[in-house]
Amino acid sequence: MKNLILCFVLSLGVVSGSSQELQNIYKSGRVKLVADKNYGQGNDWNTIFRSYYDSIQGNHIGPRKSLLVLPDGSVIVNHANQKYHSKFSPSGAFSKEIVVENSSHRPFLGVLSGDKMFTTIDNMGKLFVTDLNGKLIKTLHLDYMSRQVVALGDDKLVVSGWAIWAKKFRSFVSIVDYQTNEEKIIWEHFTDRPEVVAGNNKKSMPFNYSVRLKNGLIYSFSSMPYSSFTGKGLPVEITSLKDKLLLANPNTGELILFDADGNQLMKEKVSWANKSISVEDQKVIQSKAIEEYKALLRRNDTQIELNQKEYEQLISDMEHDLNNITKPIVKPYFSTIIKDSEDNILIFEIPEEELANQFHVWVLTDEGNFTSSCTFMADDYNLSISASKMVFHEGQIYGLQILKNAEGNPLRLVKFKLEAD
Repeated sequence: MKNLILCFVLSLGVVSGSSQELQNIYKSGRVKLVADKNYGQGNDWNTIFRSYYDSIQGNHIGPRKSLLVLPDGSVIVNHANQKYHSKFSPSGAFSKEIVVENSSHRPFLGVLSGDKMFTTIDNMGKLFVTDLNGKLIKTLHLDYMSRQVVALGDDKLVVSGWAIWAKKFRSFVSIVDYQTNEEKIIWEHFTDRPEVVAGNNKKSMPFNYSVRLKNGLIYSFSSMPYSSFTGKGLPVEITSLKDKLLLANPNTGELILFDADGNQLMKEKVSWANKSISVEDQKVIQSKAIEEYKALLRRNDTQIELNQKEYEQLISDMEHDLNNITKPIVKPYFSTIIKDSEDNILIFEIPEEELANQFHVWVLTDEGNFTSSCTFMADDYNLSISASKMVFHEGQIYGLQILKNAEGNPLRLVKFKLEAD
C-alpha cells in the first residue's frame, strides 16, 4: 500500500527562489517519491546503523537519529546517545565515523556560512561549531537548553530554547551573533509549572506521573498526547528563508515572519480549525497505558519487583485520572514544518490516525490565499515526517526512513526524486 501524504505548501513571495520546479510538481496534485536505487548501494546498514536497536531503561532510542545535508551533497547522520556521527559521500556511500572531541557529542543541526557546522546546546549551555570535517572551531556560551538551531545569513544563529523557572516554563526564540555571542530575544511564551507529585493524585497534573525508584532515579512520563507538564501542545518550529526567519506555532496556528534583526514583518494564522481528542478516545488511550504498566508488573524483572510498590501507586494515579476524564483535549493546528530547496514551507497537519501514514495539508500563498494541495506517495518506505529526517537539497529529498520488508536493520539513508504521478 502506498503512503499518502497530503502536503501543505506555504509560499512566501518576498523570499521565494527563482526556480519553481517543485511548485509545479506540487500543483500536479500527486507527487511520487522515487528512491534512487544507486544511492548508498553496497552500504552495510546493519553495521553503519548498529545503534538502531539501542535502548535506555527499556525505551527504544535507536530511531532517534537525524541528518544534515552539506553544501556538496554529502550527509552527516547523528546518533542519539552515541559519541560518533556517520558521514556519507554525495553518492550515499559510507565514508567514515566522526568524533568531535570536547563537544559533548551533540548532534549537528546545520551549516553556517557554507563552511561550518553547528550543534545543539549541551547541558552546560555550550553550542559547538566545527569545520565540515568535524574539527572544533569555536564554542558559543548560552544559558539555556535548545529545541532547534538554524542559521540566519552568514553570521547569525537562531535558537528555539527553553528554560525552567521557579514557577514557570519559558519558551523563546533568540537570535545569536556568531562573532560576538550576543543575543536578542524576539519571541517568548510562559507556561505555568505545575507540581507533579507521585502518589498524590489529587494534586498531580492529569496524565503526568513521576516515580522515584529505589536506586534514586526518577522516572517521569506523560500518558496522553499534548499534555506534558513542560507545556501543552507542541513546541514552536523555526526555519530560515534566505535572510528572514519564519516562526510557526502549532498551538495557536500562527505563522510569524521576522527579518534578520528580529523585526516582525508578518503575522498570520492558518485558516483551518484545530481538532481535539474526545473524552472517549482519551479513555481508550489511558486504558491502554494502564494495561501496559500492569503487564510490566507481571514481568519477571528484578528492578520491577524491587520497585513494585512505586509502580502500583503509579497505576493507581493513572486509574484516578482515567475516572476523571470529562472534557476533550485540544490538538495543535499542525505537527511540523519542512522547508524545501525552493524555500517553500511544507506544513503538515496532525494525522487523523497515528499509524495511517496520511497527513492532511494545505497550500497558502504569500497573500494568504489557499491554492493547490498535493499527495506524496512512496511505495517502499514507511515515511517519518520531520525536518530532522527529511531534508531537501537541490530539488530532492534526503531521508532517514524505514524500508518495508527489509532483512535485518530496516533503517536506510535514502535519496528521493520527486515526480508528478
